[in-house]
Amino acid sequence: MDKQKLFGTIGNIHMEAIDVISGFQVRPGIYELNGATAIPGGVNFTVHSCNATSCELLLFRRMEEEPYAVLPFPEHYRIGKVYSMIVFGLNIMDFEYAYRLDGPFDASKGLLFNKKNVLLDIYAKAVTGQSVWGRPKKEGMFYKARVVNDDFDWGKEPNPLIPMEDLVIYEMHVRGFTKHGSSGVKYPGTFAGLMEKIPYLKELGVNAVELMPIFEFDEMKNSRMVDGKLVMDYWGYNTVSFFAPNTSYTSEAEYNREGTELKRLIKELNKNGIECFLDVVFNHTAEGNEMGSCFSFKGFDNNIYYMLTPDGYYYNFSGCGNTLNCNHPIVQQMILECLRYWTTAYHVDGFRFDLASILGRNKDGTPMTEPPLLQSLACDPILGNVKLIAEAWDAGGLYQVGSFPSWNRWAEWNGKYRDDMRNYLKGDYGMFHTAAQRIMGSPDLYDPESRGYNASVNFLNCHDGFTLWDMYSYNEKHNRENGWNNTDGSNDNRSWNCGVEGETEDEEVLALRRKLAKNAVTVLLMSRGTPMFLAGDEFLNSQYGNNNAYCQDNEISWLDWRDLEKNREHFEYTRHLIKIRREHDVVRKFSGICSFGFPEIQLLEPDGESKVLGVIYAGRNHDNTEDDVICLAVNVYWEEQDCRLPMLPENMKWFVEADTSGRYLKHGIPKEEGPCAAGGFQVKMEPRSALILTGKRGIACEASDS
Repeated sequence: MDKQKLFGTIGNIHMEAIDVISGFQVRPGIYELNGATAIPGGVNFTVHSCNATSCELLLFRRMEEEPYAVLPFPEHYRIGKVYSMIVFGLNIMDFEYAYRLDGPFDASKGLLFNKKNVLLDIYAKAVTGQSVWGRPKKEGMFYKARVVNDDFDWGKEPNPLIPMEDLVIYEMHVRGFTKHGSSGVKYPGTFAGLMEKIPYLKELGVNAVELMPIFEFDEMKNSRMVDGKLVMDYWGYNTVSFFAPNTSYTSEAEYNREGTELKRLIKELNKNGIECFLDVVFNHTAEGNEMGSCFSFKGFDNNIYYMLTPDGYYYNFSGCGNTLNCNHPIVQQMILECLRYWTTAYHVDGFRFDLASILGRNKDGTPMTEPPLLQSLACDPILGNVKLIAEAWDAGGLYQVGSFPSWNRWAEWNGKYRDDMRNYLKGDYGMFHTAAQRIMGSPDLYDPESRGYNASVNFLNCHDGFTLWDMYSYNEKHNRENGWNNTDGSNDNRSWNCGVEGETEDEEVLALRRKLAKNAVTVLLMSRGTPMFLAGDEFLNSQYGNNNAYCQDNEISWLDWRDLEKNREHFEYTRHLIKIRREHDVVRKFSGICSFGFPEIQLLEPDGESKVLGVIYAGRNHDNTEDDVICLAVNVYWEEQDCRLPMLPENMKWFVEADTSGRYLKHGIPKEEGPCAAGGFQVKMEPRSALILTGKRGIACEASDS
């Protein structure tokens, strides 16, 4: 091949091949451009290691395990700790790549270099080796990377940019959402299958979906048989590559266009006014501990990417074998580049950080007061409009709910909301004042003066723990099918089975469970802060008491869409509550001063002597033309209670907009007859029930005991 001159479009760099290695014309590359990037006439490969002494680029034919070319990086192609090389004449459709690094080996110092190890590029945009769900890698296979052709047309529509306080977040597992045969989609268990369900999401009223991990992971890595059934890493909280989408979630192979189906999904969600958040796992990787494999980070710089004890073992604040050393400058850089990439290349609207307290630990594991990584993410201009949501604890005992370093940018999964409200809603004594704080936005945790009402993500159920239905169907976890003799999963469930453990045909028990589930939805969607609920809870999906279904790729975890018709009333009730929240700004935020003197938020009985917890929000409606007053009243006691409402101006009355008991509204929500007049300033509340009332002008049906 003759020497050729090629002119790039990156700046004004004049690129000319100056060497020949293994038959390829090459030259020093673009050192600031991490990973493998297609450029005019070739591909730029850039990789860095602080402790390696040499580096080789391996080129493979698609799906083959022996390289057809090995290109050592010449020493003069290395600047500082960075190796970079442009290889001309490569067609990205024709090859896959990996690296081999040499260097010192001393496990006690965390140095694990081994020239025999084939290493996956840390910055790989697409990963090969395990792309068909449930099909394990062949013996001896290893991960390789592909170069991605990124020419996706996003059009001119901007991201929705929905304010945090206006969001209703819907957490889901991409595969489990549509994998069940009842889902009715053409491409079950995929990004495309999820896209088919967007009309359903719009009907429900949610405006943000939070996808459980979609970074490349190998669900077969720790697969095993339990009582004749295959269990695997179904949830995906074991990242193989942070820059690559999980190819097992696509409906068809996307050679060198990996991510296209996910981008179509995000574009369509945004087009329909729904934001897309990713659940990201920067606290550990799939390489595991000393007994784990070495396929990427360990081979590049084990003692930099992981927190190590003084004798070279792995700290395990993640509960998964290793812990990323997130506040090392190199790891910081990787995480920041990763999130920038997903924000720019995929138009992701927000990130939820799994076990985020690890991101604030120093290299020896001690918590930092102002972690540089968290500050960098909070202040980064490219990330300026994305939501940053922390799971503000970790498996090492660090619990930071209410104290997570925020720079007024970070929101938190409010674990105290979940725990306190679960206790309150099942009728525990002495929870009145604590529950009131949680409903009003947890001002005891997040000062409204400095944090507003954007810091608390309120939830009662998520992927980790009982579903909403199971929360009122089981006193104990039932995880034996996971294979750990029921020792895995939390024992702190704060649930109540309503008198019978598990499934039952007792209609009285079932009716109570349905009412308590409505109570929970009512309180969640009427609380200040951003509500989040688990996919399927809107139609009372069950996991049969399994509160840690991380390994269950089957009917335990898949949504059974037949429950949508079976529990249509609960779906309609949830939908109605989301609509109420959307229509009443006063529930979500301060919206001006009410003309007749009601404060922004008040308790009906501030002393807590009543068994009814009532919270009233007041202000002006969205266009500031009318007063807006709405009341949440909850009776978790087992006997009927009186609820005395405050006096309204003469031209206004209290109307029942939602009723979990059916006393005022037969189906729990207004039907053709509209909202029901409360009949004065005192209402009877059935045992274990909740009401939503609004103050408005007009006439509606009289109060009824039907």
